[in-house]
Amino acid sequence: MPAHTTGPGVPFPPPLLFIAGFLLGWWLDTRLEFLIHGTGAGPIQVGLGFVLVGTGCLLMLWGITTFVRARTAVIPMSPARAIVVTGPYRFTRNPMYVGLTVAYVGIALLVNMAWPLLTLPAVLIALRLFVIAREERHLRQAFPEAYAAYCARVRRWL
Repeated sequence: MPAHTTGPGVPFPPPLLFIAGFLLGWWLDTRLEFLIHGTGAGPIQVGLGFVLVGTGCLLMLWGITTFVRARTAVIPMSPARAIVVTGPYRFTRNPMYVGLTVAYVGIALLVNMAWPLLTLPAVLIALRLFVIAREERHLRQAFPEAYAAYCARVRRWL
């Protein structure tokens, strides 16, 4: 069966990568505390944390809502029905992942733990290798010209 009818073959929901990375950071913190600020999160750090969590969540919701309106699969285990180029997809090919990343950093600031920030690059590498690469391959096969034109116009991240 062609990949464009079976989906990208992502074996798990991508937010699980972010959860796993944060949990690994939390576990590392229980073994060797590594705080962002030694005396605790101050008002600026907390404020920035809330802004980042809120911004990340809004970006994720905007991406999801745009997919739902376009009637294409939100979960990357299902085949895409269309290339979405409106809403946040005008600025980034992965607004949901950008939103998750921004919210992840915000949560780390709120809980004042540096370890999750150090595990974030591994999360993003795993996301690129095991999720985004499969999604992009699926979209190139399902919508060759449209996806190539979209990639030429819009960056993967920002």
